[in-house]
Amino acid sequence: MNIKYLVLENYIGGKFVPCSKLIDSFNPSTGEVYCKVPDSGPEEVDAAVTAAKKAFPDWSAKSPAERSKVLNKLADLIEARLEEFAQAESKDQGKTITFARNVDIPRSADNFRFFASSVLHHTNDCSQMDHMGCLNYTVRCPVGVAGLISPWNLPLYLLTWKIAPAVATGNTVVAKPSEMTSVTAWMMCQLLEEAGFPPGVVNIVFGTGPRAGDALVSHPDVPLISFTGSTATARLITERSAPYCKKLSLELGGKNPAIIFADADMEQCISTTVRSSFSNQGEICLCTSRIFVERCIYPEFLARFVETARRWKTGVPSDPSNDNGALISKEHLQKVKGYVALALTEGAQVHCGEGVDKLTLPQQNASGYFMLPTIISGVKDSSALMQEEIFGPVTCVTLFDEEEEVISRANGVRYGLSATVWSRDVGRVHRVARKLQAGLVWTNCWLVRDLNLPFGGMKNSGIGREGGKDSYHFFTEVKSITIKH
Repeated sequence: MNIKYLVLENYIGGKFVPCSKLIDSFNPSTGEVYCKVPDSGPEEVDAAVTAAKKAFPDWSAKSPAERSKVLNKLADLIEARLEEFAQAESKDQGKTITFARNVDIPRSADNFRFFASSVLHHTNDCSQMDHMGCLNYTVRCPVGVAGLISPWNLPLYLLTWKIAPAVATGNTVVAKPSEMTSVTAWMMCQLLEEAGFPPGVVNIVFGTGPRAGDALVSHPDVPLISFTGSTATARLITERSAPYCKKLSLELGGKNPAIIFADADMEQCISTTVRSSFSNQGEICLCTSRIFVERCIYPEFLARFVETARRWKTGVPSDPSNDNGALISKEHLQKVKGYVALALTEGAQVHCGEGVDKLTLPQQNASGYFMLPTIISGVKDSSALMQEEIFGPVTCVTLFDEEEEVISRANGVRYGLSATVWSRDVGRVHRVARKLQAGLVWTNCWLVRDLNLPFGGMKNSGIGREGGKDSYHFFTEVKSITIKH
């Protein structure tokens, strides 16, 4: 049988360039190869960097208003094709069409709009030294060629979160999306010329981390790297980029706690915590994976939480009524299931999901990478399930007695990305939020984001912050100028 695959090409210097080596890309909901992605290496990355360097002088010389206009046009073009992009993202990543329609693609357009606007509103510092007849002021200049590496969980959403501020501030970019989810990035490339991007301003090179990613982070002409992904990969990036003193922004994993006090609004807390634990198959760095519940409400919370999670529908991504689709890959599914098997060997209890409830799928999806939302209790804080990022639809529930005790336990991991606190006591939520080692703390809500504010983590969850002012600072170099008159 002659199967026709979608074959992607790199986008370098304003042109699509075929690659002689290709990688298989799978449809997670069927387990079948449906797409061929370039397996780029140093040669392709070097060509992209050369194109970006060539485009830099003219692009950086444009006014913020001129660049802003191009970003807004690209946002319009993506929005006009929202359904096409959403279908592609759902098929490529395994997420539900509903999530792609309501979250991924709208946010991708919003990223361009947000930075198109925010770049127009930054001000610089100025100070007078009248006694010396001097005036000091700062200016910010683009850095040059930005190397951007984005992950597979929110493909276009997180790629545009990097491209938008980089080009808005006058840099040119070489971006490498995950080789497992490259289709929407390739589709966006088809819109760049129409949006008004000159050739070489945005270059996209597809491929794996060890080949394309390594070539990009160790390239001497790429002074800045923004990476979202695993802590293990970030260590390699840090090592490979160290000889060049590159600017680094690393947004890494999380082992995010939810702390639920006895005075929490139980109804709201349970529905939100199901969402924060299992959205996008649990494949979001901000997902809740450790739930600490005050002892007096623990039995009620656990019973209602399990009951609500069982109603969270897992199935074919193209069905708009499903809440969860398929996990990204066979290997990842096996890894996530491995944590559930480990929990059983440690004497923990699995209340729903993996190994407990049956998942029925259509015949054509029988080989897809599906897994039901899984809730586990009786896990020790020292267990791998409470210490390591699982990145799937698995969450652990445990009880606590005292405020200080739960803060200490919530902080007792190497990660520090986000946390949620549930309580009606205003003093307590402020107090607890201050003491939690997390870059983002939500109280009585989850994933409410103001893009002006810093995003990033503490400890092994990353280095640096991105967001309105923080992205502006990261993607520019500051220069202090003194004038004596």
